[in-house]
Amino acid sequence: MPNFEADTASTASAEKRQPRQSRLVKASLACDRLGRFDVTLRNISETGVGGQSPHVLQVGERLTIYLPGHQPMDGIIRWVSDKRFGLQTERTIEPARLRAAHADQLVAADSKAEFQIMAPTQMSTWRPGLRQVSSLPGHYGKPKI
Repeated sequence: MPNFEADTASTASAEKRQPRQSRLVKASLACDRLGRFDVTLRNISETGVGGQSPHVLQVGERLTIYLPGHQPMDGIIRWVSDKRFGLQTERTIEPARLRAAHADQLVAADSKAEFQIMAPTQMSTWRPGLRQVSSLPGHYGKPKI
């Protein structure tokens, strides 16, 4: 027997959800319980973010999020699964500003490369207590009698 209420609920929640951008972004969260700490964000929409934290967060916990290219904004944890979380922000996240801030941090591989040829290191192979008794290679130490 089909469950029509479940289908209706999932359709309503899908219409309510904002489109997400799947990307990796480093950000920071701060709260009274844990202080400020770094997180990795994996999904970003205009109204929230999904990511992974080094700490287990609590549903309903109020946090401040520090995103690149944005002023700090308040948010609330909506779901938690182990160390993964979903946070709804009180203000709109502007993906274009996030992309621009991220592009400012990128450096081309050849833009700051300085090529130098360095002299090989000089290493001593002297070993205390080890002396060569024979001119043949591989014969070291005291001669056998």
